[in-house]
Amino acid sequence: MSEEAIRAGSTTSVLAGRGAIVTGASQGLGRAIAEHFVDAGASVLLMARDTATLRAASEVLAARTRFPGQRVSSHPGDVSRPEDCAASVEAARRVLPDLSILVNNAGVYGPLGRLDEVSWTAWEEAIQINLLGTVLMCRAILPALRRKHYGKIVNISGGGATAPLPRISAYAASKAAVVRFTETLAEEVKSDGIDINAIAPGALNTRLLDQVLAAGPSTVGEAFHARAIRQAHDGGTPLARGAELAVFLASAASDGITGRLLSAVWDDWAALPTRRTELAASDVYTLRRITPSDRGLSW
Repeated sequence: MSEEAIRAGSTTSVLAGRGAIVTGASQGLGRAIAEHFVDAGASVLLMARDTATLRAASEVLAARTRFPGQRVSSHPGDVSRPEDCAASVEAARRVLPDLSILVNNAGVYGPLGRLDEVSWTAWEEAIQINLLGTVLMCRAILPALRRKHYGKIVNISGGGATAPLPRISAYAASKAAVVRFTETLAEEVKSDGIDINAIAPGALNTRLLDQVLAAGPSTVGEAFHARAIRQAHDGGTPLARGAELAVFLASAASDGITGRLLSAVWDDWAALPTRRTELAASDVYTLRRITPSDRGLSW
């Protein structure tokens, strides 16, 4: 590597030497996160259900490596299956240097429509993937992170966690649960040196948006469908915003920042290292119940 390349990489090598697992990494936000991780120096194991797209993504990312010892690997698997989660973590331990990062990105919208009219099997499957898949991957990797007394877990949440999403109830419920799980597990493993945070990546133009557009206003509601059309026309939030926040939360710069839901779009997350102590003593960026007094009401 040339001296110029070394100098150019010095500001973007914040993950050099670290190993990361990214689930749902064959397309969309997961692939964007994996790309940013590779560019920041990490070795990455991509996990997804579709073997063909997973292999293709792995080959493309492998060509982007430029740091000594950097590797890109893939392992097909379904995060809703405990055995697949365990196998992916074991594969990552074998092939990646210093496995210390997990990004739980795999997710689905689930069934669209009124709760009493949608498929219950599909509703359960969304919970299995979005919530239990996140929990299972954490369970699988935590022993390795505890042995290191260090680790970074990034869970992908979204708008469904902070506002009602009628007719997309499985997604909304599971993403809200992911945030409270993030807050709870962060407290549980704080003494182990493991930071766990959730990301709201913004309104993304991915296959999930395509699903909403195809469903139509009679299924998802006129207001939500109209919003989806505007988002498709405007281009939505760039995938890079969520990916950049994921890099920050996976890096040493965010050490000690844990148990938070951060918006890639609206929060000044890059400045959080200077506010670490104040943040730790507050409930900022967490889910909380609002009482009348919080809104200036006397009842």
